[in-house]
Amino acid sequence: MIKQYYNKCVTSKSFIPSVVVLLSVLVLLMLPDRFVNPVYKQFETAKARVISVNNSDIQRAGIVAYGQQQCMVELLDGSYQGTVAEAMNMLSGSLGTDKQYQAGDIALVTVGGSQSQGVYKISMVDHYRLNYQLLFVGAFMLLLIVLAGWIGVRAILAFAFTILCIWKMLIPLLLAGYQPILCGLLITAMLTTVIIILVYGFDRRFIAATMGSLLGTGLTALLAIIFVNMSKIHGAVMDYSESLLYTGFQLNLTEIFIASIFIASAGAVMDIAVDITSAVHEVIEANPAISKAAAIKAGLNVGRTVIGTMSTTLLLAYSGGYIGLLMVFVAQGTPVINILNLNYISAEILNTMIGSFGLITVAPFTAVTSATLLTRKKSNAAEAAV
Repeated sequence: MIKQYYNKCVTSKSFIPSVVVLLSVLVLLMLPDRFVNPVYKQFETAKARVISVNNSDIQRAGIVAYGQQQCMVELLDGSYQGTVAEAMNMLSGSLGTDKQYQAGDIALVTVGGSQSQGVYKISMVDHYRLNYQLLFVGAFMLLLIVLAGWIGVRAILAFAFTILCIWKMLIPLLLAGYQPILCGLLITAMLTTVIIILVYGFDRRFIAATMGSLLGTGLTALLAIIFVNMSKIHGAVMDYSESLLYTGFQLNLTEIFIASIFIASAGAVMDIAVDITSAVHEVIEANPAISKAAAIKAGLNVGRTVIGTMSTTLLLAYSGGYIGLLMVFVAQGTPVINILNLNYISAEILNTMIGSFGLITVAPFTAVTSATLLTRKKSNAAEAAV
């Protein structure tokens, strides 16, 4: 049985693309990080257990606290393993960034100093969460493989490839000052091609879905360029982006914001393109004599049902990140017209609406490309049989 499954994988049209993507993942993993802060090389990162805490230097003002928390910790790994020393946890009065520890907590710390002389400088970084994250990732991968089999393995490859492309390629290119919109389009096009070829293998369905998806993404990018400039929204609305300018990076934040709009919607665009291509393919398989016009109509009918939920999906995804801000506005009784004109809210409206435009248009694009390519295949086969 294992041999039959192996032979099925080897003869599959997606096997060779899967191997190529796997090799690409390994290459990306080995790429060195271009932006390395030499300060971090002076310290070692380790896991530590909090033995006891001293909160006497912490001052409170209402619900916030500031000052420093003294923690006695035992280092659990690294070259300082087994060392027991005092670590400092600085509190700035921000609930969003500050953290406080209790005895028994596991924390991530940075350690510096002379091990031979027994002099250490230990700073508390944050609670240690990597074990839970690895557990979640492992459960996710296992569930994919159990439910989807070989397709699940390819989905994991696509997932890893996407993360590494963003981390190892897109982000470094943007930080290096390359044109953000062009970089975003190239990376998105590459990811679209790789992900869809892992789904279909190299056949006409892959070409049809890729063409429809890229057309939808291209239109989304064009609309983002036009409407962001018309709305006079600065890219600094992105969280933490303004701090990049203060650290010396010469970046066009507005163009990066434009790129983020069509990158964020690319996944949903791909989803619709694959759904419609698969539906048109099944229709043609069931009725090989179907005309191109009828196949397009079938694709559009599927697209109508998918679009109805996908546009709402984008709305929920974007608005979910701003629930706290919206609650502040409602609590303060801010007029709706004031809310809608704020930079942050206008940016989210553009994100949602422009992304929805891409989702709406990818349906007819993919219906046309899939019907054209797949019905042509059937008509050629019929002519050959005659």
